[in-house]
Amino acid sequence: MINVQLTITGRVQGVGFRWGTLKLAQRLGLSGFVRNQIDGTVYVEIQGPKEIVDRFIHRLAQGPTSYAIVDHIQQTAGSITDYGDQFTIRR
Repeated sequence: MINVQLTITGRVQGVGFRWGTLKLAQRLGLSGFVRNQIDGTVYVEIQGPKEIVDRFIHRLAQGPTSYAIVDHIQQTAGSITDYGDQFTIRR
């Protein structure tokens, strides 16, 4: 089990990015959250088995919706956290 913190840049706000990220994480059975940042980026904390988290990040890089364009994903290792076994959208 790993926890990863992601900061995503590109056309990632106003294009359904958070909703698409939520659906992707739920399909893969991952926990954590996604939120828009004031600077126009999107922040994600994602937790689960390494191979599934890696698949999530690869898919996220392609854009979770057809309108999103990801320019860069900055990735940092996080600490295992209790998200209540769910993935949510935070404000």
